[in-house]
Amino acid sequence: METKRMRRPQQPAPAPDSEREGPFWAASAAAERKPPRLMHLHPSTALLLLASLLLICVALSGAHRSLPPLDRLRGKGGLENDTFRSLGDGPKDRFLHGLLAAGFDEQSCLSRYQSVFYSKESPHVPSSYLVEKLRNYEALHKKCGPNTELYKEAVEQLKSDHGTQSTECNYVIWISYSGLGNKMLSIASAFLYALLTNRVLFIDRGFDMADLFCEPFPESSWLLPLDFPINELDSFDAKTHRGYGNMLKDKVISNSDDGGTSTHSLPAYIYLHLSHDYGDYDKLFFCEDDQRFLRSVPWLLLRSNNYFVPSLFMIPTYEQELKHLFPEKGTVFHHLGRYLFHPTNSVWGLITRYYQSYLAKADERVGIQVRTFETDAGPFQYVLDQILACTRKAKLLPDASGQDTVVSTPNTKSKAVLMTSLNSGYSENIRNMYWEHPTATGEIISVYQPSHEGYQQTEKQMHDMRALAEIYLLSLTDVLVTSAWSTFGYVAQGLGGLRPWILFKPENHTAPDPPCRRAMSIEPCFHAPPFYDCKAKTGADTGALVPYVKHCEDMSWGLKLVDQN
Repeated sequence: METKRMRRPQQPAPAPDSEREGPFWAASAAAERKPPRLMHLHPSTALLLLASLLLICVALSGAHRSLPPLDRLRGKGGLENDTFRSLGDGPKDRFLHGLLAAGFDEQSCLSRYQSVFYSKESPHVPSSYLVEKLRNYEALHKKCGPNTELYKEAVEQLKSDHGTQSTECNYVIWISYSGLGNKMLSIASAFLYALLTNRVLFIDRGFDMADLFCEPFPESSWLLPLDFPINELDSFDAKTHRGYGNMLKDKVISNSDDGGTSTHSLPAYIYLHLSHDYGDYDKLFFCEDDQRFLRSVPWLLLRSNNYFVPSLFMIPTYEQELKHLFPEKGTVFHHLGRYLFHPTNSVWGLITRYYQSYLAKADERVGIQVRTFETDAGPFQYVLDQILACTRKAKLLPDASGQDTVVSTPNTKSKAVLMTSLNSGYSENIRNMYWEHPTATGEIISVYQPSHEGYQQTEKQMHDMRALAEIYLLSLTDVLVTSAWSTFGYVAQGLGGLRPWILFKPENHTAPDPPCRRAMSIEPCFHAPPFYDCKAKTGADTGALVPYVKHCEDMSWGLKLVDQN
């Protein structure tokens, strides 16, 4: 972690309403008026007035202390900088145009209410249909969630291992698996599937999910109850007999209308293996007939390390619903990610302390996320060359001048570069370059890297907490550079609504030319999509079937959602 001393966090306050309503503004207005001229008043009246004024001052002082110290963030790069949300937007925008529900205890999850004051106003407004759908889902989750009678009935049916179509509450369980970026992408995918199929989502808490994220749904938990009767979730994989693909292949079930499985003999649960190593039968999950069959199964257990949303858009059953939910197709993860993923207070403290100590005062923040897939630790010169070539090509960072000195003016701009990598070598080299040589433009460049863990430590609590903090810090930057194939970068760009510059994957230890390109959309890439036309029942290029699903910039076989314009 960064060794410099960090200041105590200064939490920005909600913006006052522009019409100055409420007791705080009324008291302020009273204080601004001149006091009466006491020399013409009776002594007892004057004493009463003085006492009243004293009480007003005390009240104002107390009100001021009860608010987060907003004024301390003002000044260069502070709240008056357009990096922060406009104060005129008011407290209503804390709910992101209705995306978030009210009614939570603010102190239990500070990030839910405070994050809006650290990020830019998003140009992407959720549709009213999505907002209504989320409120309906929250009611369903409360109705069918842990400790409800309907949940207990569904669990008893699960124990009997007999399915039925008359179940009032149906469920999809996300099984904890893979690295943090993959987890967040697959949870968002599973949640969208739950919305489309009127199911309740539970997440397997794994090693540390409860330590990372606040509860997203009011008055109910999304964590799978500890007494859930299926306790071997970690053992589910591509070979599991209760896997959907294996059951189809072994003819235990049939997805056709004339199949041999009746509603009376349906299994109580089916395991869906949607990870990178899934087989052809597993991939039939994305076909119309298979979705019709799966609707009859009360419990679906899902394991994935993929963002499989693009293929949901290609299932005809969900086409119109998705169109209404997301008129801007390239904003699915942006909306669902901001709705679902609120860092716990512990993680939020890591984020806000670092942001206020190193990033808040800069005129511009540049995020650079570096991930290499080499077996050696690095750093590698060709990766450093690629980073510098990309930031210069995109005009994100200035050249270091060959002159000994460049005169800076009082209006000199400052840029804070936030770098995230398992290795500290890249940030150290760039920091030294700007320390030893002035910039040709006279800009002041500061380079920071919160941690350098050396290697990925999946499901190690503090490692994952730092990873989430760094993902979130990247999402708060103004411009972003990410690494090819990295789900870490995908999550940051999606949460921040940033269309990043993507560093191409180097080949043969050589920096590629061009070094990077601008992403088509802010959406993540589906790394392992099916290449199958369900209607034609033949192989097909699924990146060419509909205009809003294209192949990814950084992975030629991957799929991502884009807006048609």
